[in-house]
Amino acid sequence: MRNTFLAAPVDMSKGFKDFFDTIGLTGGGLVTKGIAAVIAVIAMRMLLQLSNDPKGALRKGGAAVGTLFVAVILALYGDTLFSTVTEAKG
Repeated sequence: MRNTFLAAPVDMSKGFKDFFDTIGLTGGGLVTKGIAAVIAVIAMRMLLQLSNDPKGALRKGGAAVGTLFVAVILALYGDTLFSTVTEAKG
């Protein structure tokens, strides 16, 4: 019987730092994705709690869609946006 290796062995002796390097995220990037996920859940909950009043539903629906848009932008570009804050030069 022949052994088949699916992936090369990876040294994970440095713990979380090695793990984040393998998935391509830094600690700050992971936090940004987590915040975006929480905002997306809040936006979906806002969408599910729309009222029967047309004006109120339109207002709340617009706010929910705007919140969902912010969550998507934060998930896609959050690490780039916040890298200017965390890598301050002085």
